[in-house]
Amino acid sequence: MHGYFPRAAAGALERALARAPAALLLGPRQCGKSTLARQLLAQRSDAVLLDLQDRADRARLQEPELFFEAHRHELICLDEIQLLPEFFSLLRAEIDRDRRPSRFLLLGSASGPLLRQSHESLAGRIAEVELTPFLLQEVAHAASWQQLWLRGGFPESLLSAAEDDSVAWREDFIRTFLGRDIAGLQLGLPLPLMERLWRLLAHSQGQTLNTSRLAGLLDLRSSRLQHLLAVLEQTFMLRRLPPLEANLSKRLVRSPKLYLRDSGLLHSLLGIESYDDLLAHPQAGESWEGFVIEQLIAAHPRWRPHFLRTSNGAELDLVLERGQRRRAYEIKLSKAPRVSRGFHELVGQLQPERAELIAPVDQAFEARPGIWVRPPHESSTPDRSLASPAP
Repeated sequence: MHGYFPRAAAGALERALARAPAALLLGPRQCGKSTLARQLLAQRSDAVLLDLQDRADRARLQEPELFFEAHRHELICLDEIQLLPEFFSLLRAEIDRDRRPSRFLLLGSASGPLLRQSHESLAGRIAEVELTPFLLQEVAHAASWQQLWLRGGFPESLLSAAEDDSVAWREDFIRTFLGRDIAGLQLGLPLPLMERLWRLLAHSQGQTLNTSRLAGLLDLRSSRLQHLLAVLEQTFMLRRLPPLEANLSKRLVRSPKLYLRDSGLLHSLLGIESYDDLLAHPQAGESWEGFVIEQLIAAHPRWRPHFLRTSNGAELDLVLERGQRRRAYEIKLSKAPRVSRGFHELVGQLQPERAELIAPVDQAFEARPGIWVRPPHESSTPDRSLASPAP
């Protein structure tokens, strides 16, 4: 058993419940949603938790109106809400009878269908919070950044007693995800094809999406491939990082970049089992880039993430945008990183409020006027507000 690790999203979840009748906590399976919810509920005397994977708990909802009436003055937490999508319309009717805040806490593992249901049925009644696997600042006292990068942020992987145990957990997770979660979506694809897609995506880490090439390798129509990529996004496994729409003089790359979001799962798909394996792997740089990008995006939830690349190769690995504000990042796997000419030129044209090079250095230093080199934990302190209201 591992001790409880305070999560950066906890405060955001409490604020979401304080202002809205319902809060939806989203994130991949086994990232800690249930643990966070139980920790929050343990601090209250007016809460009831139902796990919708449990038959007995589901039986208590056979007459939902009676259940809601019996617990109207309690916080009702429904775990694995994606198993009962028809409940969103029932929740709407119940909330409209009593719109007090902090009535429902919903936990879910598949963002696409859940977000559609919540937006359509609970617009103006629900606040959404995303929980990622562990972030750097959440586990700094228990794990090094090297360990977090190698093993990824899923609690059972990161906190395993031995490297072999971590590897075995991730391999089991991948098998279960493909064999149960993806199969449960009834996509009509054989398991070996989904396994091949995931491995191709691992070998495409940090590359721009070439739909025709990837579809050809899998013998799929491009439209079918796009649907599969959307499913992997909705289950929090894949990130398609969009290009920044910027008014610059140079031609820009318009295709999104692909990243498997958890570095530990990426490494398992690439056959990487140790830190030495990782440093020697030809995709170590792309893995580091994806790892840092996820840390930065999680720390800036109200900022829209992009990348920027010109046709001649100048690039900003990550641009965070919020209204008229921009922050630009270059990411390098080097103890002695140097600011690239392309990064310097694009920063000069874009004029972001912050320009940083993130690298595994021991301490921050100013590389050029206005451009700082920082270790990842110094740029991944979360913004205060992590909750976003449903439109």
